[in-house]
Amino acid sequence: MTAPQPSVGQENAEHSEHSEHSEHAEHAENWLRLDRQICFSLHAASRAFNGVYRVILKDLGLTYPQYLVMLVLWEQGPLPVKRLGEHLRLDSGTLSPLLKRLEAAGLVRRERSARDERSVEVRPTAAGADLRERALEVPRRIVSATGFELTELAALRARLDELTSALDSATAQEAQGTP
Repeated sequence: MTAPQPSVGQENAEHSEHSEHSEHAEHAENWLRLDRQICFSLHAASRAFNGVYRVILKDLGLTYPQYLVMLVLWEQGPLPVKRLGEHLRLDSGTLSPLLKRLEAAGLVRRERSARDERSVEVRPTAAGADLRERALEVPRRIVSATGFELTELAALRARLDELTSALDSATAQEAQGTP
């Protein structure tokens, strides 16, 4: 006895399901390619930025993370180490060695807060404050290296800030167990 043959409609439905499944699998597979990863594009851009900063900041005797510390101190003035870390999104284990090297270079001073003995404040020294004048060329040179217009960079920065905010929210939700 022969098995019943599927009707044309059943054949098309089965083919359509199989086709959709394979298209979905193929589509999902494409998203596993390195060149499709937004995080890798950001990582590569960050490394490229660091390379440009390395060359530009060499004249100032700073690394990129040290430059970021100085930017915050030039903008905010003396800050507790904890607040400085919050501005830079760095933990104390990463920030402490940076501050130690900046202090050894005579650019910052760390001292116990008069208001709270548990807190250590960081402030630029006179040499650190003077370095600001020499650093004024850095942003212009970075903009030039990108080949972008200022308006394009401002729009990109705004979108990256939005992305950071969205990812911070997603991280907090994941940590709470609510996707």
